[in-house]
Amino acid sequence: MTLPVHLVPDLAGVGVGDPVRVEGDEAHHAVAVRRTRVGEQVVLTDGRGASVIAEVTATGKRVLEVAVVERRDEPAPTPALTVVQALPKGDRGELAVEVLTEVGVARVVPWAAARSVAVWKGERATKGHAKWSATAREAAKQARRPWHPEVQPLASTDDVLALVGEADLAVVLHEDASEPLADVPVPEVGTVLLVVGPEGGLTDDEVAALVGAGARSVRLGAEVLRTSTAGVVAAGAVLSRTGRWR
Repeated sequence: MTLPVHLVPDLAGVGVGDPVRVEGDEAHHAVAVRRTRVGEQVVLTDGRGASVIAEVTATGKRVLEVAVVERRDEPAPTPALTVVQALPKGDRGELAVEVLTEVGVARVVPWAAARSVAVWKGERATKGHAKWSATAREAAKQARRPWHPEVQPLASTDDVLALVGEADLAVVLHEDASEPLADVPVPEVGTVLLVVGPEGGLTDDEVAALVGAGARSVRLGAEVLRTSTAGVVAAGAVLSRTGRWR
């Protein structure tokens, strides 16, 4: 049977035989929802490459105590994939984050593009970021990822242009591009950045600015995808040509 996965703040220095105390919502989910009992095993991860298999030694209302049986440390996957996701309307943002996390992206960057229907300002920006972060966290546990993705705060176009300049490969998805993504060489190491526009599409100025900063304008195919699915398809197309999926 597949062992349940729970997130803990830190596993630095934790070895076989060491006790670990899980508290708060993670412990409540394990004890009250999953009904984890003493003697059963669980997986704990810190989301930064470390995970342990541990045996439950005690439970409480919002407490789970375990003893480590086995420890594993995984290097960060490379190339590291970042997806800049223009804000979609409704709950499509959480859908995009969920599946991007399952695919294996290292970072998701919400972007206030010119034609984004959704608007994050003030308290709404705080709540939106919190929802995306929670979605990524739960999807990473479901996918059993030792490295959890980072959801950055809302980015402006200038922020995105800076990210383009830092990447080893940056591509912007655009339905009018002549170069197919399938023809773009993908590095085996380093960083890859995918920029996904909003429902209304990218403006000519945005495309020009992104290309001017070093991004390649590419198309996926003849079909026009929703913004919440385009990034997932592109991420899969990129990763399928790297050692990560071989």
